[in-house]
Amino acid sequence: MIFSLDRLLGRRRSASPAAFQAFLDRQAAFVTQKTVIDYCRVKAGRTERELFADPDFQAALRHCRWQTFGATVQDVVALAEAWLRPHAAGHESALATGLARLGAAILDGAPAPPEEREALDAGRDALPRHLAQLQEAPPLAANRLPLLADAPLLATLPIHPDQRVGETPSIRGALRFHIVSTQQEMERGFDAAALARELSAG
Repeated sequence: MIFSLDRLLGRRRSASPAAFQAFLDRQAAFVTQKTVIDYCRVKAGRTERELFADPDFQAALRHCRWQTFGATVQDVVALAEAWLRPHAAGHESALATGLARLGAAILDGAPAPPEEREALDAGRDALPRHLAQLQEAPPLAANRLPLLADAPLLATLPIHPDQRVGETPSIRGALRFHIVSTQQEMERGFDAAALARELSAG
């Protein structure tokens, strides 16, 4: 007989949309922060302290993080849609609507400075259409899902392109790794079938 470790430890997976929204918010922030900061630290090497203390670098870093965060929210919501869709047969559109609502709340609630708000608002407005397009094909696994964060991440990384020649695959690989890890955390923390019902019910 096979036992669930969560069951043995007394943990119950959540079906709360509010808890799921908080999870997606945390993960989008973590994926963004981890991908951007880790890369910059590796590139800085022994000059990390000086680089991170530079006001111009800090401004560029903040811009990169907000631009990437707006797209990463869309990516983690799309990841959730692919994971939950098999449990929402016949209610796929309602599921997408429920998830888009969570994503919109995350983006609207983000404490972005005024100069970054336009990108987050655009992501919020594009999310329903993005989910609808994804639903035109079978759900994709985390390692195959197209990532909207790719473009703003690579466009705004505060390391000059001349200093990261040939490193695009590793940057994308780090982003993908954290997205895959997000799905694993999702599976551990939430009851897919029950959560899909809650989100589809509005």
